[in-house]
Amino acid sequence: MSGMLDFEDALARLLAGAVPVRDTETVATQSAAGRILAQGLHSTIDVPPLDNTSMDGYAVRCADVPAAGTRLVVGQRIPAGSVGRSLAPGTAARIFTGAPLPTGVDAVVMQELCAVDGDHVTVNHVPKVGEWIRRRGEDIAAGSEVLAAGTRLSAAHVGVAASVGAAQLTVFRRLRVALFSTGDELAMPGEALKPGGIYNSNRYTLRALLEGLGCEVADLGIVPDSRDATRSALREAAAANDLILTSGGVSVGEEDHVKPAVEAEGSLDLWKIAIKPGKPLAFGRVGAAAFIGLPGNPVSSFVTFVMLVRPFILKAQGASKLRPRARGLQADFDCKGDPRREFLRARINAEGGLELFANQSSGVLTSCTWADGLIDNPPRHAIHSGDTVRFLPFSELL
Repeated sequence: MSGMLDFEDALARLLAGAVPVRDTETVATQSAAGRILAQGLHSTIDVPPLDNTSMDGYAVRCADVPAAGTRLVVGQRIPAGSVGRSLAPGTAARIFTGAPLPTGVDAVVMQELCAVDGDHVTVNHVPKVGEWIRRRGEDIAAGSEVLAAGTRLSAAHVGVAASVGAAQLTVFRRLRVALFSTGDELAMPGEALKPGGIYNSNRYTLRALLEGLGCEVADLGIVPDSRDATRSALREAAAANDLILTSGGVSVGEEDHVKPAVEAEGSLDLWKIAIKPGKPLAFGRVGAAAFIGLPGNPVSSFVTFVMLVRPFILKAQGASKLRPRARGLQADFDCKGDPRREFLRARINAEGGLELFANQSSGVLTSCTWADGLIDNPPRHAIHSGDTVRFLPFSELL
């Protein structure tokens, strides 16, 4: 649209201004979830370290079980954590999930297919070589890289690190973010609303989003609608933080003081981005800190954060994966296109298609709790029931 910046151009400019942190620290693996790995992790062991069974049952030699109903002597019992003796021909070993296989075993028969009679077992199944066996190193080979630098560590990642014996991991330090809101109309939950007042939902939403990304948040609260107060807050925020994030006051009205305050204390680009919701966004620097100013409407603030601020923060944290993965899902609704690129709140219905929240206003924050994610709809693109649309689940955005 004329006079507006394309979403991709805006994101490219933001990412170009994201300076990754360089400081690292060593943390316990059990506390590393949500952090960004600074050094790749290589395994010093094979996982599993030995051939083992993936099933409770009986370890056998396939040659000893030529037909169903074969009866074998049970020569030993091997629980997990024990190492058995070499399996004598014509015998079986009672074995439990995770236990290493004795020499000579080439299959495990699950216990449900066996019948025990004293110290004998009748095997009612003809096994194949390798049945119910997990081979040494089939998950991880010694010397291989199991986690790459730049990985945002999930529960599964820290589990993998623990599986190779890594008690500690080297991660980038947390990004320090100062957060404040502007607006004399804002009140905090628990306070009485004055005439014309509204509760400051953005402060809660943005803080939760920042903490969900592993940021260290300095919450400076609500700043009064004055240029001097805004400048003072910016100086305080810039002194000890990597990023200053604000909501509200980024337009060019008489009561919008963020723009002149940032320009007085540093530098600023103010963009009108061709997206809906979330048109106004400010980006600049105050001292050594980056500055991002989000729109005040709650859905606009939420959407611009997850689509624009989140990848900026991930890059600044040292992450390698910045963009969300989309899914192609069927729209079970009709929707007129908009001149701007739209991010529509939608959820997956029982049939696996998408239904649209009825009120897509930028002030209706309940649309974000109702929805499972956002439909990324191109400009001027009408959606008809049955069309495949690009869906960004919140699991990729939060």
